[in-house]
Amino acid sequence: MNRAVVKPMKKSLLSPPMAGFLSLIVPGLGQILTGFWQRGMLILISAASLIGIMQWRIADLGRRAGTGWPAFLRALQRRPFFVSVVILCILAIWILSARDAWIGARDRRKRFSGIFLFVLLGFFIQGWNIAEIDPVRLITQAPEALPPLSRIMWPWKAAVTYEEDNLVGKAIILDIPEGDKTPAPIRPPVVAGKPYMRVDPSIGHMSTRDENNEIIPGTRITLTGSNFAPNTETEIWWKDALGNEYRPREASKYLFVTTDSKGEFTVDMTMPYQLMPPSAEIKAYEHVIEARQIFKVGRPKASEALRLTMARMVETIFMGMMATIFGIIMAIPVSFLAARNIMSGSKITMAIYFLTRTILNIIRSIEPLIWALIAVVWVGLGPFAGIVALTLHSIAALGKLYSEAIESIDSGPIEAIEATGATKLQVILFGVIPQMISPFISFSIYRWDINVRMSTVIGLVGGGGIGFLLVQYIRLLDYRSAGIAVWFIAVTVAILDYTSAEIRNRML
Repeated sequence: MNRAVVKPMKKSLLSPPMAGFLSLIVPGLGQILTGFWQRGMLILISAASLIGIMQWRIADLGRRAGTGWPAFLRALQRRPFFVSVVILCILAIWILSARDAWIGARDRRKRFSGIFLFVLLGFFIQGWNIAEIDPVRLITQAPEALPPLSRIMWPWKAAVTYEEDNLVGKAIILDIPEGDKTPAPIRPPVVAGKPYMRVDPSIGHMSTRDENNEIIPGTRITLTGSNFAPNTETEIWWKDALGNEYRPREASKYLFVTTDSKGEFTVDMTMPYQLMPPSAEIKAYEHVIEARQIFKVGRPKASEALRLTMARMVETIFMGMMATIFGIIMAIPVSFLAARNIMSGSKITMAIYFLTRTILNIIRSIEPLIWALIAVVWVGLGPFAGIVALTLHSIAALGKLYSEAIESIDSGPIEAIEATGATKLQVILFGVIPQMISPFISFSIYRWDINVRMSTVIGLVGGGGIGFLLVQYIRLLDYRSAGIAVWFIAVTVAILDYTSAEIRNRML
């Protein structure tokens, strides 16, 4: 019966006390000098990284207090738990490193793994602080996030629109300077069947700001309306003397009122603040207050947000398709140059192999989002920039996958074809490609799925597709329209994932 040969452990060049002492001076030094250089380097790099990141965080947290000890005290005051725990972890690593070196020098078969628990804990605490993770804020601010999230999760009110019919009542009010004797505007007569609104008083002062930028409330006025549709929400609008119109706010909310069963309402408000241009003359300005009731009439029809989302989703799908097609066409020849078993014939071909591999690794290591930024500068905004970015990344990704599949093929058919005196091209055509069809198809379909999903993201930087539309809606705080885009992205990706799986099952 064969017995495994156990190699004897080499004796340590240092005594246990010396190894422990050296690691107490520099963490990991004792392990390195006793032959455990990998373990020692890992301890040394971990300790140095924790200390370096800690110094940076202390300098950042205590930058207003200066440097050195004052900065440390300021950082300890601001983040007592973080600073204390990380310092304790560093001290524990330092001490346990010496103990680990002592144990290793005394008995090379023993190891002490507790040191790496403190390494992980130190990096975890620093990551928590650097990332500014705040579970309390996550919970306390959840109610504020619920309204926009609910509109995103159920956005279909914005998917349809109707023709609108309006009932509008108007009243005129004057904003006059102190001492001005301008008479009050004449109120129009009440006309039966038509909306009517009056304002009391009809002369007042707009809200202003003092030297501390605090609002000084303007005149308090009362709006009275009649002949409106009963039991209907009515919006209040303000048209200033410069032609701007906006909805005034009361208690930080847009002002509106609901009419009673007779179509009448009464509501109080403060004349809003208006910033007049420096060149404006000091005189009486005429403002218009409107009460608007909006009614939906006719059949529902697709809203502009829905139409734009559908068009951009189709654009996104074709972006992914075109990028995949271009990527496949260019990646196939590149993959043969990146396959070691194909290019191992001479030093020249091996140099080409290493060069191709290096270029593919560089291109693949840069995210498509960054390539999209470069492509936008290169070819301008739009879907073409997205296709360029996805194509570049697809060539690198598919070239690597294809080349690895080529390197793993069965060498038997290749050797048999070479024995017949076939050329290199014939060997590839009849010995390599037949074995490559199945993995090539699988990788290509998978890449198409990835490109469609990625094309929804690169639009965020101007690469076209639905991502560009989504970021615009978010910036405008139009969460319902953004929710329509999110739903289309989710459904489309799910359908494409199912489709690509079915194609793989049927073709492979």
